[in-house]
Amino acid sequence: MSDAVFVTASGTEIGKTLVACALAHQARIAGRAVRVLKPVATGFDEMNMGESDTINLLTAAGIPLTENAVVACTPWRFREPLAPDMAAARENRTIDFGAVLAHCRAALGENHLTVIEGVGGTMVPLGGSETVRDLIAELEVPAVLVAGSYLGAISHALCALESLLVRAIPVRGIVVSESVNAPVPLDETCAAIADFSPVPVIALPRLAAGTRPWEAALDFSALLGRDANVARGV
Repeated sequence: MSDAVFVTASGTEIGKTLVACALAHQARIAGRAVRVLKPVATGFDEMNMGESDTINLLTAAGIPLTENAVVACTPWRFREPLAPDMAAARENRTIDFGAVLAHCRAALGENHLTVIEGVGGTMVPLGGSETVRDLIAELEVPAVLVAGSYLGAISHALCALESLLVRAIPVRGIVVSESVNAPVPLDETCAAIADFSPVPVIALPRLAAGTRPWEAALDFSALLGRDANVARGV
């Protein structure tokens, strides 16, 4: 069975890339071989890739920043910061869900960890009638759900969780990434979500601004599965 985790979210601009980078970084420093994928990206500026999710993922995984590495990580890149189907339409392009699925499957393996980051939220359309959730289900890999702590985040997190569980997608946990100007303390939001969640809920306080913030993230070993504990000597 392949060793992989799919990082998805209850919405966009919540902290999904930070969590994916932290997982890749922590697995790498624990001695594991790591591959990273963000198969579809929108809002991608080909002339200024330095701050893109793709570049951050490759950096966190310790993969040299070459053109081939960018293409392998993110084959479907679109300029407009919109839902994938909408962004593709702006460029007179379409997204072939089967091709996205095949690309992700080809990156899976038993001898390395594959960290896959989705685009937008769990139910974002991803070509035709499929969504990000369909991609996770077809890949048959466990998910990590990232949520915020803004007003309304509790309902959004639980709805996203339910959408995954109803498809029998294994969820390793919910990471609640602290939102700017959150109305209540982070631990209160986590506790409220945990009251209705059958999976662990982990608080992720806001990190100081700077380069490579994922290096300062808390320990996510529990989200990396049994092999992570072995690699860390637990």
